[in-house]
Amino acid sequence: MRKKERIAAIFTRFEVETAHPKTELRYFSPFTLVAAVALSAQATDVGVNKATEKLFADAPDAESMVALGLEGIMERIKTIGLYRNKAKNLIAMSQIIIDQYKGELPLTREALQSLPGVGRKTASVVLNELGIEPAIAVDTHVFRVAHRLDLSRAKTPDAVELDLTAAIPMAWLSRAHHWLILHGRYVCQARKPRCAACLIADLCPSRQSEV
Repeated sequence: MRKKERIAAIFTRFEVETAHPKTELRYFSPFTLVAAVALSAQATDVGVNKATEKLFADAPDAESMVALGLEGIMERIKTIGLYRNKAKNLIAMSQIIIDQYKGELPLTREALQSLPGVGRKTASVVLNELGIEPAIAVDTHVFRVAHRLDLSRAKTPDAVELDLTAAIPMAWLSRAHHWLILHGRYVCQARKPRCAACLIADLCPSRQSEV
């Protein structure tokens, strides 16, 4: 099977299984989405959701986040890794949104990436999730799955992103990020990939021999 045919078969099966994949982070506005994604660095979505349930109830927008203050934010997110630095970034990000954007989160890549705590990966997640720009944010799960499926052999997340964007047909591109992340999280796991339960095992050059 040619590579293009194999890629089409892979994403066709993902689509059949889950036609409309979504982030597992809980949010209810662009602001809470970017905050949740920024908090998720080196943390699990489950852990972030537990912390943001209280945080977003008390600070659902930039103004209330600044009003909550650094200590208030830290108290609510202290179960998340790197919470002190993340709290500082939330305050700084919120203040910029107030001062420069009248309290509304800017929704261009350039503006998002200029915010404290928001890098390319976070901006990609936000733009993709909100349907603004089809983008693939390459985290450890996406990086691993891309290599195991031989969708990329690149050494850096940015280079893997370029490979995936070029290889995946536009019809699937806006959903590919979620499919790859969820597949890596629940099936193609780092230490013990669940190849026997994998719906694309026969299309994977890295599948374990027992499959």
